[in-house]
Amino acid sequence: MRLIMIGLACALSACAHSPVDDPDDPLEPVNRVVYGFNEKVDTYVAQPVARGYVKAVPVPIRTGVSNFLDNLGYPAVIINDALQGKFAQAGRDTGRFLLNSTFGLAGLLDPATRVGLEENREDLGQTLGSWGVGPGWYLMLPLLGPTTNRDLVGRGGDTFTNLGTYAENDARIALGVIGAVDLRARLLGAERVLKDQFDPYVFVRSAYLQRRQYLVYDGNPPKEEIDYGDDYE
Repeated sequence: MRLIMIGLACALSACAHSPVDDPDDPLEPVNRVVYGFNEKVDTYVAQPVARGYVKAVPVPIRTGVSNFLDNLGYPAVIINDALQGKFAQAGRDTGRFLLNSTFGLAGLLDPATRVGLEENREDLGQTLGSWGVGPGWYLMLPLLGPTTNRDLVGRGGDTFTNLGTYAENDARIALGVIGAVDLRARLLGAERVLKDQFDPYVFVRSAYLQRRQYLVYDGNPPKEEIDYGDDYE
């Protein structure tokens, strides 16, 4: 019940629209503190673990792990395809999921891509955005990183369609840890880009919001109207 109430509160506050270059970030002082905490955890824990993982585990095995984890969460893609009215894409994604789950050995392999069933990325946050729900506040979560009110609600909803959610407790925890290491390993090298930024917090915020807007509008976001004021001629 508590999770439901938090989700509803977030959903109600997610109705506001704001341009990505002028985001609604009233919690910026707190967000910056959390960002600093996450940065230290990443520097001293996440990065070393991810680099060790990459060094110790061969590429084919790492690829299989990534494929398996993606396949566990793929029902969410299919459901959100349908919720957005993308029924043809939902059919293709269903075929992709079934093919990889069977001939792909529970998703370890990716025969679907080889036959032309490309991977899509849809989630409940994108679905809510396509229905007209604004992103709401920008949030920086401990350990989990950037999100918005809308995407936080979406992330919670998508857990119910991730097959890993229904594993036994020990297996679910193991999947969560492996997933975190796998994700950080995929992002190795990104820290070099951040080091070149004058304000890494603003850079991450802008990059995240622009990426989410791009996904919500399937690569064709609307142009933001610029208000020059009443004196502009």
